[in-house]
Amino acid sequence: MRPYQHYRHGASSRARFFRRAGLGAGALAALAGAGIVAGAVKLAGVLGVANASRVVMPLFILTIVFLVTGVFRSMRRFGSPLWAVMDAADRVADGDYTVRVDEWGPPPIRALARSFNTMTSRLQDADRLRRDLMADVAHELRTPLTVLQGRIEGLIDGVYQPDGTQLKQLLDETTVLSRLVEDLRTLALSEAGALSLQREPTNIVELARDVAQSFSGQHPSVIAPAPADIVVDIDPVRIREVVSNLIANAIRYTPHDRQISITVDAQHDRVALTVADTGRGIEPDQLRRLFDRFYKGAESRGSGLGLAIAKGIVTAHGGEIGATSTPGEGTSIRVTLPR
Repeated sequence: MRPYQHYRHGASSRARFFRRAGLGAGALAALAGAGIVAGAVKLAGVLGVANASRVVMPLFILTIVFLVTGVFRSMRRFGSPLWAVMDAADRVADGDYTVRVDEWGPPPIRALARSFNTMTSRLQDADRLRRDLMADVAHELRTPLTVLQGRIEGLIDGVYQPDGTQLKQLLDETTVLSRLVEDLRTLALSEAGALSLQREPTNIVELARDVAQSFSGQHPSVIAPAPADIVVDIDPVRIREVVSNLIANAIRYTPHDRQISITVDAQHDRVALTVADTGRGIEPDQLRRLFDRFYKGAESRGSGLGLAIAKGIVTAHGGEIGATSTPGEGTSIRVTLPR
């Protein structure tokens, strides 16, 4: 069924529904009026009122008018906003996520309209993110694929010699492509809540010290946390990936004459790991988007997935990640995990 046909079918179905509801309410009003009249006649007979019909007939007419008016007002009060929600739902079903309904009518109907507007807003955001993701993925995949295609064509045409150097460059590009695909897979699993974790009791301080030691050759002022025995039930491989990403980012934007420190603080039911640098810092408008997928600063050379993946891994552990920064003074990223 085409969208317009679906819309017309939904409108006609709603019209039939409200007509039937109106007829049912009218029948109930008639029965109620007849009951009131019957009670009035019986009461008049008991009281011995003469010419009871002269009293009953005006009462009957007034009762019918009152009931019909009440039914009409109630149907309009409930039916109009409900009709609007049902009409908007058909438009959403046809793919229009921009539709919103006015929040009016009785409290339950207003609550329904408010929930409907919240739902359509989230659907609109999800649809926008999906479109952006498709465009970003296509953009990120285009570069390594173009390089691979160009070099392979050059080898076939004899522009490049099929020696070890050319083969190594091809291998490097396939490595970049494989890493990007794996990052996209990890990000998709984390956003879907399906990221598998191999949890085990791990001394997070020793893990952070090991990661810091592995970066000591890249930056002379990486300060590891002091030795301590803080055991957390985590996936050590995933958390190592998070810490490595945070330290690598800090090194990228911190001069060698400034320091990067990693600290671990244990609380009653939480453990906080902080990677703080004294580099150039991040502007407020960039800080708000720091953990968005494919978001890259002006000087970033990565894919823009590292911090988004880090956030997904931390969230899968039931933790939180956040950043604070002062331009010109440095940036601090804090990971909080449940003990």
